[in-house]
Amino acid sequence: MTARLIDGKQISSAERSTIAAETAEFSGQTGIVPQLAAVLVGDDPASQVYVRNKERACQKCGLKSTLHRLPQETTQSELQQLVKQLNDDPAVHGILVQLPLPDQLDAIPVLDAILPAKDVDGFHPENVGLMLQGRPRFLPCTPHGILRILDHERIETSGAHAVIIGRSDIVGKPMGAMLIQRGADATVTTCHSRTKDIATITAQADILIAAVGIPEFVTSDMIRPGAVVIDVGINRVNDRLVGDVHFESASGTASAITPVPGGVGPMTIAMLLRNTLTAAVQQTR
Repeated sequence: MTARLIDGKQISSAERSTIAAETAEFSGQTGIVPQLAAVLVGDDPASQVYVRNKERACQKCGLKSTLHRLPQETTQSELQQLVKQLNDDPAVHGILVQLPLPDQLDAIPVLDAILPAKDVDGFHPENVGLMLQGRPRFLPCTPHGILRILDHERIETSGAHAVIIGRSDIVGKPMGAMLIQRGADATVTTCHSRTKDIATITAQADILIAAVGIPEFVTSDMIRPGAVVIDVGINRVNDRLVGDVHFESASGTASAITPVPGGVGPMTIAMLLRNTLTAAVQQTR
């Protein structure tokens, strides 16, 4: 079997075209341009690339993006003061604090300080609670992007066994919560670093989502023949980018698979743009 390649770039391009049209209509009716404020602390190379990509994506969709750069030695109080200023600025509709932060900073109080109405990453406890109850203000960007991929590819989730490898607050936990909601109706198993005999569990999956952060962790013997494999990981190994799935071996077993890069990543950014537009609409109302 040779797996069908799921083209995240193509799916995200269609999504961005829709967002651009909706943004133009909203701005034409209100005179308001949705604005995303990104905060970048320090000089982490990967973070700089991520923020630059988000800025470019905003511009292409007609959204305004402002970048606030802070030095590596920024203190907790200085960072939280900036967040307060952005909270108080009515022209800013969405706030994104790029992670990871330098070691001296605690991300939790910073993320908690963002107004829930401007928390376009969907990390605030209030937004997490709303999502768990099935009445979200914003959906977390990466899990939302994965749901859009599954929908676009007409991959049935209802009644399917979805196995998620990873239990992070950013991907693993919200992904499981979203797949088990009414409408998605999957049966969800979450695996993690303490899971015993993990290959036996992953081999039962109709949909396998790898978000474990270990390069090429998932191999063909962990995949049920014909399963759909979604690779969330992005790791740099010997100057090349690889996912959490060993792509070559998995492609011989899965029915469909996302590549790295060009799979889930573009959809994450598209969903961030969607959330920023949603935030502007909600705040205008």
